[in-house]
Amino acid sequence: MTQDQPLLSIRDLAKMYGGRIGCTDVSFDLWPGEVLGIVGESGSGKSTLLGCLSGQLAADRGQILYRGRDTRQMSEPERRLLSRTEWAFVHQNPRDGLRMGVSAGGNVGERLMAVGARHYGDIRETATDWLGRVEISAERIDDRPRQFSGGMQQRLQIARNLVTSPKLVFMDEPTGGLDVSVQARLLDLLRGLVRDMGLSVIIVTHDLAVARLLADRLMVMKDGHVIEHGLTDQVLDDPQAAYTQLLVSSVLQV
Repeated sequence: MTQDQPLLSIRDLAKMYGGRIGCTDVSFDLWPGEVLGIVGESGSGKSTLLGCLSGQLAADRGQILYRGRDTRQMSEPERRLLSRTEWAFVHQNPRDGLRMGVSAGGNVGERLMAVGARHYGDIRETATDWLGRVEISAERIDDRPRQFSGGMQQRLQIARNLVTSPKLVFMDEPTGGLDVSVQARLLDLLRGLVRDMGLSVIIVTHDLAVARLLADRLMVMKDGHVIEHGLTDQVLDDPQAAYTQLLVSSVLQV
């Protein structure tokens, strides 16, 4: 994989729910080190699209080419291995991405073991280092996630996902449901990690402020269709589609 080749190429992707469109005719490329934001109102199709891209939902048609290989043609064991190693998924609710009965260090260590780490001392040392990187005290390494606040749980989920330096990270409303001050702290953390690690990220959010802060490029969805796509500042500062204009103006008026 070189910088002049897309990491992920999507062609004519579609997902239907009976007679209702989940998403349709979606095509784009994601480049190494790029952050793509997907925005739109509830029901616009952005979560369906993310589910198809990450393999959590089965698309009805189209191609999902990761490093030149169509993930829809992979075997189930191959897809599971990819999800444990080169891909990561940060859920809106951290409880969906953590094992609540396992210690903080154990949650991070499990991801390391999935890529072959076996030495207990090395695993614990790396887990301790990553807890520090997401602003969790090393003294909490043996605590269970249920003893943490919502913001700490989300930071722990981020550590669990990023500890193995994945090539592609999917994020579903990672700041949703958090207090404004906690959101700001988490966004600063995410922006620093994405920049320092050179991560490729696809992030779904309804919050245009989050999209502006994190995303290089933006796709706007409505009724399962991509109606606008471009550089984040261009889309938000000079929206061309009438729906995007309404979306931006409604946020500005709040």
